[in-house]
Amino acid sequence: MKHSIELFKKVVVGHGVRWELGTVLSELGIGSKLAVITGPHVRKLVAEPLVERALSGFSVEVLEATSPSVEVAEGLADLVSSFRPSAIAAVGGGKSIDVAKYVSHKLGVPYISVPTVASHDGIASPFASLRGLETVYSVKTSPPIAVVADIEVVAAAPRRLTIAGAGDLVAKITAVRDWRLANRLKGEYYGDYAASLALMSARHVLAFSRAISRCTPAGLRILVEGLISSSTAMCIAGSTRPASGSEHLFSHALDIVANYPALHGEQVGLGTIMMGYIHGIDWRRIKRTLRRLGLPTTARELGIREEHVIEALTMAHRIRPHRYTILGESGLTREAAEEVALKTGVIGENYQDSA
Repeated sequence: MKHSIELFKKVVVGHGVRWELGTVLSELGIGSKLAVITGPHVRKLVAEPLVERALSGFSVEVLEATSPSVEVAEGLADLVSSFRPSAIAAVGGGKSIDVAKYVSHKLGVPYISVPTVASHDGIASPFASLRGLETVYSVKTSPPIAVVADIEVVAAAPRRLTIAGAGDLVAKITAVRDWRLANRLKGEYYGDYAASLALMSARHVLAFSRAISRCTPAGLRILVEGLISSSTAMCIAGSTRPASGSEHLFSHALDIVANYPALHGEQVGLGTIMMGYIHGIDWRRIKRTLRRLGLPTTARELGIREEHVIEALTMAHRIRPHRYTILGESGLTREAAEEVALKTGVIGENYQDSA
């Protein structure tokens, strides 16, 4: 069976490295025309100073991604196409990077990821998460040609966004187990190296959770490198399998029943506790780590009704029916979902009385 691996060419992580973007582009042989896709807030704080100071030798067009939707991505693709750049620089969080991925892939133009937050592992993955695709939650694109991750910029982001990134990495614990299960029961391709790489990122969060929770420079570097490592695992696997399993299906279901109630990393972290319980692994350690990081471990802390947890658990298996996980093909009954949520403390003991 043929298996192709496409990876980025250069990764630069460190304090103040955003100012090296022009040098990185020149080293990669990128031409002189550059489209920068960013967000309204990041544009003023990061993108425009970056263009003025580090990209003075380039012809630059700055465009704003107002939402992570197919409609916005298609509109920006038309604008970028008319500018005909030699590369695209995605400067921002997940929204800007996902839109830039889509535009880059559609136009066949390389892109550089310049993340300003460490909220999830999409900063260098070859998949874009866009809304407006009905049952599809990720679109296969291409990995960035380079990643320039400035710890100084990441440190300035809201702490909640940073800690959410740690929650997304912890989720690899159950995602990899779901992948192994699909391999054993359905004969799906499974790659040991990609799986090990994803798990290493999760284990680093478990080991260095205190430094990450304090957002120290060392902790932030561990987190950013872990997110890039997880992205690399997806590049190697050719799918999101090493990084996304039943806990992500729960999060997507929660988006439906509760209308995107919290951050992605917060939601999948909560899902990892429950999916860990179903897998029969040490879910208590996962829960302790999330608490240490300051992530929500209950429905109330996440800001949702307890009933939303039950609804999401019972429908999660239908989100991506082709993706086999511990939830199986028929999913959880309501009774089983209540037991999982109660046993793990995600919902309270008085749930049945108040439901």
